[in-house]
Amino acid sequence: MRRSAPIGLSRPVLVLFGCVPGLLALLALVVCTAGVDRGAARAPAPPPVVARITVPRPVPHSVARPPIVPRSKWLDAASAREQPPPRYDDRVVAVFIHHTDSPNGYDCADAPRVIRDVYAGQTGAKQWDDIGYNFLVDRCGTIYEGRAGGVDRPVTGAHTQGFNHRSTGIAAIGTFTAGSPVPKAMTEAIARLVAWKLGLSDVDPRGTVRLVSSNSLSRYAAGTAAVLSTVSGHDAAFMTRCPGAALSARLPEIRDLAARYQGR
Repeated sequence: MRRSAPIGLSRPVLVLFGCVPGLLALLALVVCTAGVDRGAARAPAPPPVVARITVPRPVPHSVARPPIVPRSKWLDAASAREQPPPRYDDRVVAVFIHHTDSPNGYDCADAPRVIRDVYAGQTGAKQWDDIGYNFLVDRCGTIYEGRAGGVDRPVTGAHTQGFNHRSTGIAAIGTFTAGSPVPKAMTEAIARLVAWKLGLSDVDPRGTVRLVSSNSLSRYAAGTAAVLSTVSGHDAAFMTRCPGAALSARLPEIRDLAARYQGR
């Protein structure tokens, strides 16, 4: 049986109404797709990845490290004593010059034995945990590593009571009281060592430094701030005649030479 169209509506109109849902779906798809394309076009491109390479700045007045003979060349297993781990400060800003108060007539090849004797005296009778000086220099200008911990690190020494922190101790092997000759090779080696060690912190060897005493047995009561020469004799901070009048008289020369080595 043929079905008749609803009253009042012609066949073409019905066909149009039947297509409307499909047309609406197609239109929605086109609009949605266009929206996605436009959104993708508007999205900013991710920034390019740039590798950042940090190059450390050189210290303005750093100098090459001079040759330094390691502890192993003078301290053998039979002589070594048990000791605690080394202690460190943040940096070195001052140098104290000493003498070992030992005979001057040694052969330079015998310097390791002399250093062993100093070590034995300080760790034996004085009961220190290690040799107190960070470095020792013989009359031929050879530099030796003293206290353990690493020559390029700010090792806390035991050389200048009250002022061992943030300083390094350099001992000239021998006795340099008034009238004693101080070998030129020794003072030049000390100056090179000073220039290198203070150069690591960009400290001028000719300047002054403010240090706080940690021990009332020094020239300054504990907690007292003292302004000292950046390169000082032991006697500037402690009641002693070390490093001897002859070596003390050479300190201005050592300061100036170290500053020149730093390019100042």
